[in-house]
Amino acid sequence: MSVMSSVMRGVRRLVQADPALLSNFLSPPLFCPVRSSAPLLSCPQNRKFASKQFKGQKKEQRTQQVKPKVHKQEVEIRQRMTVEALAKAMNKDFDHVLEALLNTPVDLDSLQPDSVLEERWIKEVLTRSGMKFRWAKLSETKERPNKDAHPRPPADPSCLKPRPPVVTIMGHVDHGKTTLLDSLRKSQIVSMEHGGITQHMGAFLVQLPTGERITFLDTPGHAAFSSIRARGANATDIVVLVVAADDGVMNQTVESIQHARRAKVPMIVAVNKCDKPQADPQRVKKELLGHDVVCEEFGGDVQAIHISALKGDNLMALAEATVALAEVMELKAEQSGLMEGLIIESRTDKGKGPVSTVIVQRGTLKRGCVLVAGRSWAKVRFLFDENGKAVKEAGPSAAVEVVGWKDQPSAGEVLLEVESEQRAREVVEWRMYEEEQQKLLEDQSIIEQKQKLHQEEYRKERAEFTHLTWRQRKSAMYRAHKAKFAARESERATSDEPCLPLIIKGDVDGSVEAILNILESYDAQEQCQLDVLNFGVGDISENDVNMAATFSGSIYGFNVAASKPIQQLAAQHGVPLRLHNIIYKLLDELKAELSGKLPSLLSENIVGEATVLAMFDVTVGKKKVPVAGCRVQKGHLDQRLKFRLIRGRDPVWEGSLAALKHHKDDVQTVKTGMECGLSAIGHGDFRPGDTVVCFEEVEAPQLTSWDPGF
Repeated sequence: MSVMSSVMRGVRRLVQADPALLSNFLSPPLFCPVRSSAPLLSCPQNRKFASKQFKGQKKEQRTQQVKPKVHKQEVEIRQRMTVEALAKAMNKDFDHVLEALLNTPVDLDSLQPDSVLEERWIKEVLTRSGMKFRWAKLSETKERPNKDAHPRPPADPSCLKPRPPVVTIMGHVDHGKTTLLDSLRKSQIVSMEHGGITQHMGAFLVQLPTGERITFLDTPGHAAFSSIRARGANATDIVVLVVAADDGVMNQTVESIQHARRAKVPMIVAVNKCDKPQADPQRVKKELLGHDVVCEEFGGDVQAIHISALKGDNLMALAEATVALAEVMELKAEQSGLMEGLIIESRTDKGKGPVSTVIVQRGTLKRGCVLVAGRSWAKVRFLFDENGKAVKEAGPSAAVEVVGWKDQPSAGEVLLEVESEQRAREVVEWRMYEEEQQKLLEDQSIIEQKQKLHQEEYRKERAEFTHLTWRQRKSAMYRAHKAKFAARESERATSDEPCLPLIIKGDVDGSVEAILNILESYDAQEQCQLDVLNFGVGDISENDVNMAATFSGSIYGFNVAASKPIQQLAAQHGVPLRLHNIIYKLLDELKAELSGKLPSLLSENIVGEATVLAMFDVTVGKKKVPVAGCRVQKGHLDQRLKFRLIRGRDPVWEGSLAALKHHKDDVQTVKTGMECGLSAIGHGDFRPGDTVVCFEEVEAPQLTSWDPGF
């Protein structure tokens, strides 16, 4: 009884302390004694209490079983996706896709980054990665309407009126082209030319005493300005080929003939400098026959006029021949309607901004017109003739300067008049869009070629690991290329190859064009890389200096200036400023700078030769040293220089001497005819009849192999 009572007391305390805890460990039958009258242990009360506690626990368990909502990554997919494209869309790597395709019928060893996956395997990869998918929408690109401006259709012949001829003076440098124009228009242009040569394209209106008007275009004769001569031939009606009677047909003479033929323009030959004693006009005409230019006296249709531009002899005959040829050609143009023309030259003026020289080919150019040329447009503010005088309008064949451009146009561009400024903006935007699309196509082609090369290299690298699984292959490729991966960043950052970055600035667009055309002929990239960072028209600016300093380049300016602050800034950054007024001097300095970038060449200068007569040993301390007894045949031997031993025709040894003796005395040099004994460092195999050559290594500057042709 005492044991039972103590048990009951413990149960009462437990129930009073935590009935719920007791109900979890005791079943109701054990918990309800039959003969107990304790109110706390009545079965109905305990059952009710236990059942309530059990329901509460159920609710708690239900609330704990509710899982938070998982947001799955959504991936955009499309038909025929490659493994690489799928991995990129998932923001995963190539190996993740392979792991997701484990235990599937897909052959993982045959999968490449450019392998195309079927639709079911694309979905399988996403499902196993815990991602959702959505199909990509097919984007339809709307075709942009063409907003370009085009020349008008040919006019009705009844609306055409006669116009003055446009005549281009062409020929070799220093054959008197500009002097001829000076004599015709009574000017002194030659005295203002740098170096006595024409380096720009000029347009002049000449009125003859008879009242006829001719527009002359003066082109440079130097070899560097081939593009300007070609542009002059395309803008002209007649070509006057100037050939010096004392010099004959030269390189640029032949080139001018070719330009005239390509442009299908008739030609008149002006044989200049006939006043000189050594002049031979007949020789000039015979030389022209070799280039299919047949003068009238030889049965051809080309007029040849003998003149002296310096003295003004026979110039009227040349003008009359030009006017007569123009009348035969019946040159006419429409003077009404929208203007059409050609830009001969363009430059930047400090007071006027961008200025272009224009030849009017159709219609009438007036102040207030809206013009489009290439990717530039203008509302004409001022028109100036060749003398700088303001004019209100210019008809067909007139040459004028146009002021009012928003951006500087390029020389050689076709000039069109449009209805309004809004229309001009549309045309420029369309042309810029077309140029961007063309560039995109070119870039896409380059990218595809590089991708193809990269894939071929990738397949070659993987070819030796094809027998391995993809995990083994990945590990083996990493080990094989570990050194290359580690050095890749440093390889990208440093380069030992010589390089010359350039910034080109010129006074007019034609000069810059000529220099860039010359640089396109650069063919010594294996010696020194030549990179054109930037080019433009105008004086040297702060941006040019900063860019050159960033890339460790040089600035070349042609007929432009650099202010004192710009010169100080360039000196502070160590940027070379190469400013020239003569084209061939600029190119000479460019070639010199390219040569200065190249490493020096080591050349051998043979100082003397000796013949080995006999061999003998000399005891030095406890060692026996082999000594060659020699006689000097040429020059002299100098112990401080290098020596080479030649046996027959083959070099056997090359190095320095340990000692050089004459009789028993140590000497520095041995002259021709003297006998001597010499011992070499690290070599003792001398034989009678061998030749010993003494030479010195001389460092010589290396010259660039690039030859622009003049």
